[in-house]
Amino acid sequence: MAAVAMAHGINANLLRRWVHEMAQPPVDAVAASDKPVGFIALPMPAPSAQPAPSDEPIRIEIRRGATTIALTWPAGAADACAAWMREPLR
Repeated sequence: MAAVAMAHGINANLLRRWVHEMAQPPVDAVAASDKPVGFIALPMPAPSAQPAPSDEPIRIEIRRGATTIALTWPAGAADACAAWMREPLR
């Protein structure tokens, strides 16, 4: 349920509340009215297009005392860069 809520930009607790409320018997005042109780389908905006990956390389500079390490990594391999950087940051 949390993944569905997050995928649609809704707080997971709010979605749980809505589901819980829909599972409960209607309140007398609502049941007495002629208006149907339920969810209303709303149009969802089309998902925005992902930004094009940058051709600019990733540049990282690490300083420790008098030593400096400069690293340039292809932007297309950002996941590999993040995995590689986990070691020095531990």
